Amino acid sequence: MIQQINLLVAVALTTALIFYLTWSSQGKEIRRFVSPAPIQADATTCYVNINDTRRLSGQAEPTIYFITPSYPRREQIAELTRLGQTLMHVPNLHWIVADDNRNCNPMITQLLPRFGIPFTHISSPMPEMYRSVSVIPRGVANRRAALDWIRTNVKTGVLYFGDDDNTFDLKLFEEIRDTNKVSMFPVGLIGEYGVSAPIVKDGKVIGFYDSWPAKRKFPVDMAGFAINVEYLLKFPNATMPFRAGYEEDRFLRSLGVTLDMIEPKAESCTQVLVWHTQTNKKPPPVLKIESSPDNSLRDLLQQVSYMGMASISNSNGVKTYMSKDGKVTVV
Repeated sequence: MIQQINLLVAVALTTALIFYLTWSSQGKEIRRFVSPAPIQADATTCYVNINDTRRLSGQAEPTIYFITPSYPRREQIAELTRLGQTLMHVPNLHWIVADDNRNCNPMITQLLPRFGIPFTHISSPMPEMYRSVSVIPRGVANRRAALDWIRTNVKTGVLYFGDDDNTFDLKLFEEIRDTNKVSMFPVGLIGEYGVSAPIVKDGKVIGFYDSWPAKRKFPVDMAGFAINVEYLLKFPNATMPFRAGYEEDRFLRSLGVTLDMIEPKAESCTQVLVWHTQTNKKPPPVLKIESSPDNSLRDLLQQVSYMGMASISNSNGVKTYMSKDGKVTVV
């Protein structure tokens, strides 16, 4: 009998221990992914340019604050250039580029003025604790920093999150400019369905079409909604979590958004005006250059290295060649 009692006690203690450890580890994971970073990396406003050197009409229209999170990679400047040359055609727009970088990247500061667009360049590094998780919540620190800048410096207008690798129809900007509170619209090339979109009936949003609902109240893509700045300012604590896949949903919830207040755009959400295109990303190569060339290649390679497209070494890396008349020589 005593042995049976001892066995029951041991089982109960083991069960309690397992329950505690499980609960404790889950609590840590929840805090790790959902709560704001206990040590939020400081964002730095690198440069603000309010001058619009383009000659476009529409200066009396509400300003669109176009927030672009970015991060260092070999495709970064190429994608910002492509996006900038789209935004050049959009009147009354202020471009906020928030870079996942501890320091102000001089390449970005030098690039942005070329488009003639008013812009703000922010250095907003991701907290280190999130760089080692299984699914990195990329872009959250950048968007949060941009939201802080808007709350400090802007009173009216419309904000929109546009990634540097997305593709935009210029008509989209006409659609979102008159957003009263929160507008939504389809985004192409999303998930298994190929599109993510609000479902509209009789002019009202009644649900969502998205291949990853994941119990989200608002299963939408970051590029699928716009927010009126005056409405945003009514919610000073509204933000998005460091939790990959749930940034949009939690941000919209923190703004008190409900289905009946959503303004459907793009012809009642029947047209796709933005696509979640993604560049095939590859690590930058190391180029083996044994001696400095005495021709244009020297300056070109310096530019390639400066832009992060490749690094140069005189001792290791990919052996490179110069060709002439079908014959090759080592560079």
